Amino acid sequence: MFLNSGVSNQISNYTKQTFTRRTFLPELKNTLWQIETGFVRTFTYLEDGTTVALGLWGPGDIVGRALSNLEPYQMECLTKVEAKVFPLENWYQPTQTLLAHIQQAEELMVIRSHKKVDTMLIKLLAWLSKKFGSEVEKGRLIDMRLTHEDLAVMLGSTRVTITRVLGQFEQEGLIDRLSLHRIVLREEDIWYYEI
Repeated sequence: MFLNSGVSNQISNYTKQTFTRRTFLPELKNTLWQIETGFVRTFTYLEDGTTVALGLWGPGDIVGRALSNLEPYQMECLTKVEAKVFPLENWYQPTQTLLAHIQQAEELMVIRSHKKVDTMLIKLLAWLSKKFGSEVEKGRLIDMRLTHEDLAVMLGSTRVTITRVLGQFEQEGLIDRLSLHRIVLREEDIWYYEI
C-alpha cells in the first residue's frame, strides 16, 4: 500500500523519522529506508495467513518495498526505530545493499533447513548474536526484543515449541533470559550444536 502523494511529500521533507515498537515503516513509492537505530523485520504472508519472515535488519541496513517483488511486503519495527527515507534515484550503493539482502536470505535459508527446531533455534540465536549482539560479561547479548512468537515465525515453528526449547536451553546453561525478551547467548557452551 502506497501513501498518497501529499503524505509522501511530507515524509520526504524530513530526512529522519522515528517509529515506535510494532509500527510499520510506510511503503513509499520509489523510496528506501536506511535504519539508523533499532531493528526492523521484513515479512510477507501466504494465502492461508501464515507469516513468512524475510529478514532482520539493524543500524546501517537499507530496506524498502523496491527491494522485493513479494506482495504483501511489510517492514515492522521490533524496537523503537530511527530511519532515513531517501528516493530510489539517490541510492548510491545498490550492489552492496543487494548483496547484503542475498547473503542474509541464504544464511536464514540454511538455518531453517535443519530438521530439528532446537538446532534451528540455537543456529538462529548464534546468527543473531554475531550480526546484532553485543559483548557482555557472560556471552553475547541479543537486545532485539524478539518475542517467542517472533522467533517461531523466523523458523516456521510454533510459539509453544520455541518457549519449550528456550526453557531447555536455559536449563542447559546455553542462554540466560533477561527481561524485555532479551537473551544472553553463552557462545562457548554451544559448540556441540555446531557439529
